[in-house]
Amino acid sequence: MLSFPPSPQVRIFVCRTPVDMRKSFDGLSGAVIDVVDQDPQSGHLFLFFNKRRSMMKALVWEASGYWVLSKRLEGGRFQVFDRASGNATSYELASHELALLLDGIDHRGARRVMQRAEVKELIGA
Repeated sequence: MLSFPPSPQVRIFVCRTPVDMRKSFDGLSGAVIDVVDQDPQSGHLFLFFNKRRSMMKALVWEASGYWVLSKRLEGGRFQVFDRASGNATSYELASHELALLLDGIDHRGARRVMQRAEVKELIGA
């Protein structure tokens, strides 16, 4: 069963090219093959945004078929930080970055807080 956001084992690819949000299962799986250069039935999650970044669609394959999920922001834009270099057509996100993105949080300035065990190790306690 699909969980959202997905587990850390699922790779999340963001397509750098804006996509027509009228696309659905076949159109998005074609974009995965042609633009992202991945297998749409790999079980990975593929994210697509419109030109204004006010809408997002996600495509993922599960054992019996595709899931297409979409979200439209009522105000503002998805804060997509394009970290790809050169002519790359996509880049990867971690599952916690996806959760921040879906909540409208710009993760570029966010910092990870050290866990209690890390602090104890740092101070030698």
